Amino acid sequence: MKSISISCLVICLFALGLPSKSFSQNPFWEEIKKQPATLGINKGSQDFNLKNFNISILNSSQTASSLKLKSENNFDYTPDELLNKRDRNKFYHFGDINITIKAEGTTVWKSFSSSTKRIDVKPIHTENKQTLAASDISASLGEIPVQVNRYWQNINGDLVLKFEIINTSNQKYEIGGLGIPMIFNNNLDWKNLDTAHMDNVFFDPYIGKDAGYLQVNRLHGNGPSLLVLPYENAGFEAYNPLNSDPTPRSITFEGFHEWLIHSKALAETDWKGVEQWNTPTSSFLKPGEKKSFAVRLVLAPSIKEIENELIRQQKPVVVGAPGYVLPLDNTAKLFIKSSKKIKSIQVYPNQALSITKEKDTPNKWVTYQIIGNKWGKARLEINYQDGSLQTVHYKIIKAEKDVVNDLGNFLTTKQWYENPSDLFGRSPSVISYDYETKTHITQEKRAWYAGLSDEAGAASWLAAIMKQLLLPDVNEVNKLKRFANETLYGRIQHKEGKNKYGVVKSLFYYEPDSMPVGTYSKDINYKTWSAWPKKEANNIGRSYNYPHVAAAHWVLYKLSKNYTNLVPEEDWSTYLKRAYHTTMAMVEKAPYYAQFGQMEGSVFLFILEDLKREGLLTEANLLEAKMRKRAEHWRTLNYPFGSEMPWDSTGQEEVYMWSKYFGFDDKASVTLNAILAYMPTLPHWGYNGSARRYWDFVYGGKLSRIERQLHHYGSALNSIPVLNEYRNNPSDFYLLRVGHAGMMGALANVTEDGFGPAAFHSYPSTLANDGISGDYGSGFYGYAVNSGTYIVKHPEFKWIAFSGNLSQNSNNIDVEITTASKARIFLAEENLWLTTDIGEINNLRYDLKTKDVILTFNSKVNNIEIEHIILSLNEESGYKLHGFEKNSNGKYTLPKGTTSLILKKI
Repeated sequence: MKSISISCLVICLFALGLPSKSFSQNPFWEEIKKQPATLGINKGSQDFNLKNFNISILNSSQTASSLKLKSENNFDYTPDELLNKRDRNKFYHFGDINITIKAEGTTVWKSFSSSTKRIDVKPIHTENKQTLAASDISASLGEIPVQVNRYWQNINGDLVLKFEIINTSNQKYEIGGLGIPMIFNNNLDWKNLDTAHMDNVFFDPYIGKDAGYLQVNRLHGNGPSLLVLPYENAGFEAYNPLNSDPTPRSITFEGFHEWLIHSKALAETDWKGVEQWNTPTSSFLKPGEKKSFAVRLVLAPSIKEIENELIRQQKPVVVGAPGYVLPLDNTAKLFIKSSKKIKSIQVYPNQALSITKEKDTPNKWVTYQIIGNKWGKARLEINYQDGSLQTVHYKIIKAEKDVVNDLGNFLTTKQWYENPSDLFGRSPSVISYDYETKTHITQEKRAWYAGLSDEAGAASWLAAIMKQLLLPDVNEVNKLKRFANETLYGRIQHKEGKNKYGVVKSLFYYEPDSMPVGTYSKDINYKTWSAWPKKEANNIGRSYNYPHVAAAHWVLYKLSKNYTNLVPEEDWSTYLKRAYHTTMAMVEKAPYYAQFGQMEGSVFLFILEDLKREGLLTEANLLEAKMRKRAEHWRTLNYPFGSEMPWDSTGQEEVYMWSKYFGFDDKASVTLNAILAYMPTLPHWGYNGSARRYWDFVYGGKLSRIERQLHHYGSALNSIPVLNEYRNNPSDFYLLRVGHAGMMGALANVTEDGFGPAAFHSYPSTLANDGISGDYGSGFYGYAVNSGTYIVKHPEFKWIAFSGNLSQNSNNIDVEITTASKARIFLAEENLWLTTDIGEINNLRYDLKTKDVILTFNSKVNNIEIEHIILSLNEESGYKLHGFEKNSNGKYTLPKGTTSLILKKI
């Protein structure tokens, strides 16, 4: 959701690449100036040169004031531009520590932080040549009952941050919380896109215990990737937001997090009742005992080289194929490479997964077959012979087809809104929904939630319509036709007059003086900027509302064109022309924001392609000219994915697709690299392929806060360019893993009964779906237009399938297709891309000797009889369908009753 009125000038200036104002003008920082500086910057620092880094350590606090790449010394991983502002108490810096502790026999946990009240640390002089700086920091932790020493070390050229905790008392203590703040520069405040991409980083956690790590990537996605690794007793158990840090969080600052080694105390207090990713632990200190905890910083040559670097660092690496969102009807693989032997593997909850050992690969990857048995979250605990523990996190879902059908049913029953007397004209429709109260959202202080437009208002009906592209259902389509003809076209979208084809921001508005008494709930605070009056709700100048409507018309065109009597009310050309006019109206009636890439903007390219296929060349030429003008503008920008937001992960999808289409490969590459910087592959279903978004719980959620969202709509949208790029570069397995994971992100959070939430809350105090539908449907669009089965012969893992079940004998590769639509298959070995406009491909057989590809089909789609199967293939692959002629659209229309055919390579 992106509807914002506050600070519009700031946002717009940022999006244009212009800084708005300096920090000194920010009221927050003006107020902070009144506090005494306690970090001791004026007392100087020490500089140290390591193999990959140059680090500066303050004399007073012995926290890091700078951490620079040796190869690029003008780039600092720390928020260096804020150092002279964040030099007061309570601001965290790299080198701080948080400890929660209690004496044995007591029940109250007591927390201590080296950031709370700065006091000069006591230097420790050591003859150890590995030690760069050392200090007793106990005084800075207040009245902590133990001694805490900190060491900065150079271990074989790598930077190590080590804490030593010593029990100097005669009492036994339990350490129930032990966190190391990870303070890297993800603060984008008052920066333009150029400076943000050059100065800033994003970081993503693999919360995998002793095999866990934090990866820190430059925004532009190039250069090395910084890895924080466990070094000594520092398993990555939990990832906790540092909300006590005063640095204001906003759409330009996600906030800092800490690496938690122990989390039992938090699990018993702040997170009570919430199941954590890993079992919360603690450790005990007997009188006189000391323990050390350390992390190590290394560099991977690039983002794609992270796993190879982990192997070089002798850290266990796992690769899940296809990933960690596992449908119940899929068989997955897990490949493990470790210098230590595996002692045992446990599954939590018990029997949630079945795991079977298979033959190891020649390259010493230990291989397991993984099958999901029970819907929900699951965890593998891999115990190694050296006593280390690795955790891998799965989400088991229903079969993709079942998830999509459940979603469609939920949207058109539970979320169906039928109220002819609705004062705002929203009936009939699929309306936003509160899953916790099981009610329609007909009123909200944020007008768009209840208004059927903008992302949080439009997303539910968008998802319902996009579902029909994959698995049309007669009853659902009949309801959605009513919505499209009675509510969408004519109310959400103007169908006559000077504003024809313009799309409003909301049908719901707050204007009590013009509405009957009792229209608005007294329990809702409408005294906010987001409670739009009618004039603002009727505004047609927000371009981001147009793709939803264009996509709806486009799907109705597809249904009318491909299915007999499913949408007989209008000729298919009517819907395609409406999609065209909506696209053109976006540029003409919402020109300011139309200069940016749009979420779901790829639909405009699909509309263009269909206009060409249908011979509507006048419309096609006009649309292409409009889009070229936009793409030419992006071509002039270093980072061409501005937005109404200061930084965004929304526009990259469309920017990439048009840049590729017009041959602007340099900008497509810049865009792809930026996507890979914020869309990781990690052995954790929540973060794997999860494109970064951290403000849309404020604009599209029930639990409203700045927070990293897991599988927000950006995941599946960003998978569109990533998988497109993979099909152009089928040897790049990394792209397939990221893209497929993002695609599956659209299904990951759907509940057992079919509700699609805005996203999953990553805060360990929550770890649950958001309570309302929010902007979910924009992500489902990504699944609907992009889901496919990928068949790959990997150089190490051999034959594997993503969204398919693969078996092999000496001569053939057989793959059962398991995507919802069974309509798209990529055989990477042959660069063969097969798609059906209508018709399901049940199986693909690939003859290893003859290279023949044999397809078998289903004569029904979701129990709807089909007249013909319409098949497309990329003939540059060398394959041709013999005995069949292409139709006027350049596709093959297979005779009714076709159950199989053979593709032969020329």
